[in-house]
Amino acid sequence: MTPRSRSLLTGLVLLVSLTARLPAHAAPATGGCDSSVPYVSGQGGYAVYRIPAVVTTRQGTVLAFAEGRRSGAADTGDIDVVLRRSTDGGCTWGPLTVVAAGHGHTRGNPAPVTDPHTGAIVLVTCANSGTVTEAQIMRGQVTPRQGRRVHVQRSRDDGRHFTAPRDITAQVTRPGWRWYATGPGHALALTHGPRTGRLLIPADHSAAPPPGSPDTGQEPRYYGGHALYSDDLGRTWHLGFTDDTHDGRTNTNETSAAQLPDGRVYLGARDQNGTAPGNRLDTYSRDGGRTLDRPFTVQPALNAVPVVQGSVLQPLGPGAPLLFSAPSVPDARRALALWAGTDAGRTFTRLRTLSDHPAAYSDLVQLAPDTIGVLYETGRQNPYESLEFRRIHLPWLPRVSQAHPAVSS
Repeated sequence: MTPRSRSLLTGLVLLVSLTARLPAHAAPATGGCDSSVPYVSGQGGYAVYRIPAVVTTRQGTVLAFAEGRRSGAADTGDIDVVLRRSTDGGCTWGPLTVVAAGHGHTRGNPAPVTDPHTGAIVLVTCANSGTVTEAQIMRGQVTPRQGRRVHVQRSRDDGRHFTAPRDITAQVTRPGWRWYATGPGHALALTHGPRTGRLLIPADHSAAPPPGSPDTGQEPRYYGGHALYSDDLGRTWHLGFTDDTHDGRTNTNETSAAQLPDGRVYLGARDQNGTAPGNRLDTYSRDGGRTLDRPFTVQPALNAVPVVQGSVLQPLGPGAPLLFSAPSVPDARRALALWAGTDAGRTFTRLRTLSDHPAAYSDLVQLAPDTIGVLYETGRQNPYESLEFRRIHLPWLPRVSQAHPAVSS
């Protein structure tokens, strides 16, 4: 056994032993609350809140974004991107504000990120006409203006105000793409390595069928993953990697990203009804999301996860494990759980179940050196009754230097 193998094995044994001593449900974070509920469906002028995304600002404010759906749970219609701010670590929340108003149309898929150089909050979202559906867009039955558009906004005052949405669709799409979705969940700022400062937005799209195909384009095989990135603080944007195999074996959808201590980007995605066994896919990028080290492949350690979005987070500090959150019942959106990987995401160990209640989308954020937060969809009868914010104290997360080793690629 090599020294590296012994080190990984020792780390996993330590992680499992520490987990065994933790309670089945999340312990209250030190010095704060256990949980809070920033969004309750039916309140604040919206029938349903969905699609959580959460970041912390340079001042430590927690920003909880969501889609406010005025008419119901449907993915189309009159939908706004909304925000609530917390200055006490997610225990209490300020008033709801509208960041991007639909005005009868659909705005959503919030993918926020805190720029490490300026402290500005950069928010990328998508939009389409409120009268069309994802299925119609995938079938090519809409005009370009009715179809998906990509926008960017910025806040320089700790999330209190945002600029008007600016359309960047022409910079980040390819001819023949139909559906387009950023995230959902927080985006990524690269904080070490040769591309420090890059803002990376994981995303997905659908493509048109090839000429002569009997397909309509609505088939899941036409989903694919990609990334968009900016190296100038969000002023201009570029397409990064593009997954365009469309072979039906793995259908990359809804992707989240984390930068590993060695500088690589880990990408975890939903497999939308692919023929390969398992519902989670992953891959790596060693050039900051411009290309992939290998195609997306099934992550068998996460076979308990149903077809749903999930979130990844790399906490700061040498030795911190890669974290993943998602429901943990293979055939139902229920029982949100937390997993950890001590080997850069090659394998994962399930840490705990946060709740046995229905649950769906989630997003992870680091609140303190030994505390993380998760904003997730949940309820008693169905997963879309509220968005809960859970604070989780993980005492084994490193509290030492946050420095990272240099990496070349």
